[in-house]
Amino acid sequence: MIVTTTPSVEGQLIAEYHGIVVGEAILGANVIRDLFAGITDILGGRSGAYEEELGKARTVALEEMEDRARAKGANAVVGVDLDYEVINNMLMVSASGTAVTVR
Repeated sequence: MIVTTTPSVEGQLIAEYHGIVVGEAILGANVIRDLFAGITDILGGRSGAYEEELGKARTVALEEMEDRARAKGANAVVGVDLDYEVINNMLMVSASGTAVTVR
């Protein structure tokens, strides 16, 4: 599966559009609270533990988006956008893009 933030895939033709696909992952309040409460590896204002959790959430969101694209018969997702939102003390990571078939 080709996943790109660009509106096309260089050297390939978009043969078919399958629609918008989205994947989400939410870090619950207890995860965020536990991370902040137990952070011992802060250096220069960065938390490796928190960054690791964000990385996992981003991976889950992208994988979910790709799975939905495959289910529509796509072999690529173009115009991918990653968003991070805080909702009621929970962090949501969402990935969205357009599922396409490239040749």
